[in-house]
Amino acid sequence: MHIAIEQALLRSWMSINTLSCLLLPVALCMKFLVFFRRSLYQLGVLKSEKVDATVVVVGNVIAGGAGKTPTVIELVQHLKSKGIACGVVSRGYASNNAHCQEVSPQTSALEVGDEPLLIYRKTGIPVIIGKNRTLAAKSLLGQHPNTKIIICDDGLQHYQLYRDIEICVFDNRGYGNGLMLPAGPLREAWPRETLPSVGQNSQRSIVLHTGSKPAFDGFRALRKLADTATDCKGNQFPLYELRHRSAKPLIAVAGIAQPEVFFEMLRSAGILLQQTIPLPDHYDFKNIKNHIPLDVQVICTEKDAAKLWRHLPQALSVGLQQTSEPDFFKAFDNCLQQASIDKLSSHHGHQAT
Repeated sequence: MHIAIEQALLRSWMSINTLSCLLLPVALCMKFLVFFRRSLYQLGVLKSEKVDATVVVVGNVIAGGAGKTPTVIELVQHLKSKGIACGVVSRGYASNNAHCQEVSPQTSALEVGDEPLLIYRKTGIPVIIGKNRTLAAKSLLGQHPNTKIIICDDGLQHYQLYRDIEICVFDNRGYGNGLMLPAGPLREAWPRETLPSVGQNSQRSIVLHTGSKPAFDGFRALRKLADTATDCKGNQFPLYELRHRSAKPLIAVAGIAQPEVFFEMLRSAGILLQQTIPLPDHYDFKNIKNHIPLDVQVICTEKDAAKLWRHLPQALSVGLQQTSEPDFFKAFDNCLQQASIDKLSSHHGHQAT
């Protein structure tokens, strides 16, 4: 029932309809609160705190997943290829840890959240989770003082941590019906105003589209499923073998923001699915066996795998590959260079005014 309501709401956000009109008064209140809070930072009543590293925030203005985590992973891989020491901070959504914690090979998704764990396993760089991203960034630098760049997974609306660069990610939904939550998908008005913490410089705020049909200007990223499937022991085999691997029916499960995107990717790869099971984002899979018939082969996303394998070790995961256009990385590198120049020429302390 929960996922059905969630999906119905997501569909309603794509147009102006009866539901969005009914929710419009609440959305206007939301818009005012967001504007008021941003104004406090713009006026200097609230301050963004700086840390001794270049901070890149990857987030979105729409509710639900738009491709932030794959973008973070891609940026980390880009920085590593250039020999630049970097780390990631994240809130650690759905983790049960109230303090800053570094992700390690021994930590579970329940402790640190599924997305931070995925980032760590895919990149091997330091990843710190914490509800307060400023404290998480300081913790990262304290444990890894050679870190030059900190990427914040999500947190576009978390203004307490000063950011040098913003990357705003959109998918095929664009900005939907253009209304604020809950009448529409927007967490803040779009186009958004640039805060002083990015120098009022639009060149330091980058838009990336992960969908196939960008709704407005910005750089593009192509996404597809990996060519291999992986079991709980790390063994890999070609994805096409799923068509012939066994006589067992194939069932796909996904606890992500838009499960149908994953299901459609599997179908496009020629995978015949007997059943699909969409679940709420960050689902813990504790009761998944109640939804799965006996003698079937379960397929899941790479993000869900660490949690699902605890209950269904026979499940197979399929990863997502994202490839952004070269001009996106050129723009990103230019932003990094400008941010470095600004830091060298600045004689401020650690408080942004």
